[in-house]
Amino acid sequence: MSSRYSNLERPGLNLGALRTALCMPAGPFSRLDVVPRTGSTNTDLVEHAQREAAGWPDLSVLAAEVQTAGRGRLGRTWVAPERSSLFVSVLLRPFNRHGRPVPTTAYSWFSLLAALALAESVEDRTEIAPQLKWPNDVTVDGRKLAGVLAQFVPGAGAEPPAVVVGVGLNVSLTDDELPVPTATSLLLEYAGTTDRNILLKSFLRTFADSYRAFCDVDGDAEAAWADGPSLHARIGARMATLGQDVRAELPGGGLLTGRALALDAHGALIVRDDDGERHTVSAGEVVHLRPQA
Repeated sequence: MSSRYSNLERPGLNLGALRTALCMPAGPFSRLDVVPRTGSTNTDLVEHAQREAAGWPDLSVLAAEVQTAGRGRLGRTWVAPERSSLFVSVLLRPFNRHGRPVPTTAYSWFSLLAALALAESVEDRTEIAPQLKWPNDVTVDGRKLAGVLAQFVPGAGAEPPAVVVGVGLNVSLTDDELPVPTATSLLLEYAGTTDRNILLKSFLRTFADSYRAFCDVDGDAEAAWADGPSLHARIGARMATLGQDVRAELPGGGLLTGRALALDAHGALIVRDDDGERHTVSAGEVVHLRPQA
């Protein structure tokens, strides 16, 4: 059934207001650009980071009103009508407050950190309480609201590598615009707001605060932040996957079924199979992860 909001007005992102609120000196971001259309904000930002490193420092942001070739994990496509979603990527060149590079072993946490920041910011602005689905989805009652994709950017010369983290959030998609029946949108969940300017500002502020806190503990997911629990604890508290019986489809047709117990020190999922044996599965090793019927 189509939503009665099918003719909802979809205003554009206000670049000037976003820059004033989010970019230095008033905000933490170094640069913020919005393009009317692109294939993928992640792909574009990776290219900018490699070709113009000086012009795209840590916490540079690229958003788009529409993506025509957005990608999720394993090359899956992500397409939505113009101005119906948030498509935004953030460039990270992680250092702590003393100027030391964050160890690359911590980079595996950045997609989960972004997913957590998105869930927290959505709850703050809409009163919907999204959960996390390992490895990189934000969900509402099991329906996909958003996806996150992190891409590694090799450093030039002696420079440490960078990371681009991209987010796609379904904002005003109607029933007949959903990419799959198991997806949802803020509109369909009766969110308190579907104003993408409000949502983007809230997400980026929350993300920047979490990113800085994580960098300041040198990317140690087990270390407590200045304002409370560790990243590991915060993610675990919001992750619906933990405690579920799951079915993990692996490359080459392999299959793992069992109980999702916890995340390890690098954000991989620990699954206990029916024989009691524990398996550690990284995001790159899973084609699909679903609750077991």
